[in-house]
Amino acid sequence: MRRIVPLAVLALAACTPRPAVQQAPAQPVRPIQQSPQIRSDLIGMTASELAQRFGRPAIQVREGPGIKLQFRGACVLDAYLYPPADGRGPERVTHVDTRLASGIDTDQAGCIRALAGA
Repeated sequence: MRRIVPLAVLALAACTPRPAVQQAPAQPVRPIQQSPQIRSDLIGMTASELAQRFGRPAIQVREGPGIKLQFRGACVLDAYLYPPADGRGPERVTHVDTRLASGIDTDQAGCIRALAGA
C-alpha cells in the first residue's frame, strides 16, 4: 500500500496540464517584388518620391521595420517600404498592392496611372 500511494501521486502529477510556452512574436517577412512593370515603376522609390507622384498618403502605418503608405482615389494603392539590408538610407518600396474601394483586385498599372493623374 505504501508503494501504491506515491505511484498514484506521480501518475496524477503527470496528467496535470502544463503551462503554455510563450513563443517570441514572428518577425515580419519582407514581401517579394511584384511584376516587371511595377518593379521598374514604383519599386525602389522613397516615401518622398511617392508623395511627389501621388500626393499626401491617406494612411501611413509603421509595421515593424517597414512603413505602409496608402493612396486613394479611383482605386487604393498600398506601398510597402522597408529599410535597406545594410540599414543605411531611407525606406524604399519593396511591394505594391492595388485594389478597388470594394476590395476587388485591379490592374496595378491602371491604378497607378489613375492615382498619378496621367
